[in-house]
Amino acid sequence: MERRLATMSSIAGTLVTETLDYDGGRQVTVYIPPEPPQAFVFAGDGQLISQWGGILEEAATPSTMIIGVHRLADETLRLHEYSPGFSPERFAAHEKFFVEDVYRWTQSRFGVAPTADRTAVFGVSAGGELSLAIGLRHPELFGAIFCASPGGGYRPPEVMPSSLPRAYLVAGTLEPFFLDNATRWVDALREAGADVEMKERVASHDDVMWRDEFPHMVKWAFGRHS
Repeated sequence: MERRLATMSSIAGTLVTETLDYDGGRQVTVYIPPEPPQAFVFAGDGQLISQWGGILEEAATPSTMIIGVHRLADETLRLHEYSPGFSPERFAAHEKFFVEDVYRWTQSRFGVAPTADRTAVFGVSAGGELSLAIGLRHPELFGAIFCASPGGGYRPPEVMPSSLPRAYLVAGTLEPFFLDNATRWVDALREAGADVEMKERVASHDDVMWRDEFPHMVKWAFGRHS
């Protein structure tokens, strides 16, 4: 296992990147907050989202560890890993890595014990589909879903699971395709009895909106633990 430890001068926390044994080697970057973590966010597109720890520090959110699983460079293969409808076998293999290998590695590597009420799964764009799929399949691990501008490849199932995580979705008014996808999920989750928060922002499909909304998601889900 290859390990790289890095500390960014712009944040008080620490970033740790290691390569785990999956698909020829897959990196995971973890943001470790300066105080003992009160909450945990597992995310796809890890090389992007793990860097947002400093935003949480500035927003004075509950102390949150971000566990970011890196994405593939190939967008087609990324979508196949993130959305269950395109390549079920590849999605299932990545799902197992995400919820079993990465989850156990986080516990043993950092000596933490995430509980569902303090743990969320987060994704943006195609990663939003991943967060919805993982959250619905594993409510025993993830008590909250954070989803920004989800793609349309994964849609609400006809029959929702009996146990549903809380869900916070955001999309921009200048990205109507993704806003429609988010609204579809909000309606389905609310109809199934889930606790759902939905935000519409005057924004297009970019990480400025996602990054700005991230602290609000964390406060909404975990503020009671602060």
